[in-house]
Amino acid sequence: MLPSGTDLLKKLSIADLERANAYAKDLSMGLQIVRSFPQGVTIFGSARLPQDDKYCQMAYKLGGLLAENGHAVITGGGPGIMEAASHGAYEIGGRTIGLNITLKHEQHPNPYLTDCLTFEYFFARKVALAMAAKVFVFFPGGFGTMDELSEILCLMQETKMPKMPVFLIGKAYWRNFDRIIKKMVEMKLININDTKIFKITNDVNEVVKAANKIGHPKISENYYDGFRQANSIIQA
Repeated sequence: MLPSGTDLLKKLSIADLERANAYAKDLSMGLQIVRSFPQGVTIFGSARLPQDDKYCQMAYKLGGLLAENGHAVITGGGPGIMEAASHGAYEIGGRTIGLNITLKHEQHPNPYLTDCLTFEYFFARKVALAMAAKVFVFFPGGFGTMDELSEILCLMQETKMPKMPVFLIGKAYWRNFDRIIKKMVEMKLININDTKIFKITNDVNEVVKAANKIGHPKISENYYDGFRQANSIIQA
């Protein structure tokens, strides 16, 4: 017989309780800032790309277009793609939220943030990045970007989160990823409908159109409340 929740709590060490409190603190701070603005567009991508890289230039353009249309830009708050998207929105006078994290290297807040919060734990940061979004955008990135992408796709696939539009920017970069997805379908590891969760494109205007279609939800109307889906998933 499995122990009850009460029995398990009695067996927790002081270290376990301190760890749980630290997790809860990170989550509560993240949710507090998410509740301070309407859901916007969360943009993921490498922290290592220079600002003159073509993908950073695309992120810069996207940030500006989103700001022009009144959408908040949410990123991990660091350099690279995150800085480029924030910079584009900041120059237009848009709201740019950076959900940063403490790392040994790479991660420092970029100078184009109107709001910034630093997390200790990846999972708490990912919850905030997800709950802040009505549209997700993934530019080329490394392990962190792939981790965030695979988790969001899995959660949407298993209906553990609302289905929001998901865009992968850069056809040349994501071509091999698409091949792997098609191989998964061929081997019956995923369903053909799972491939419709995301769209690969070079056109950042598609992101803006999807955000405009959803509109501007009120601060009090987060899509996770009541777990209702966004207007629609991306149309082919």
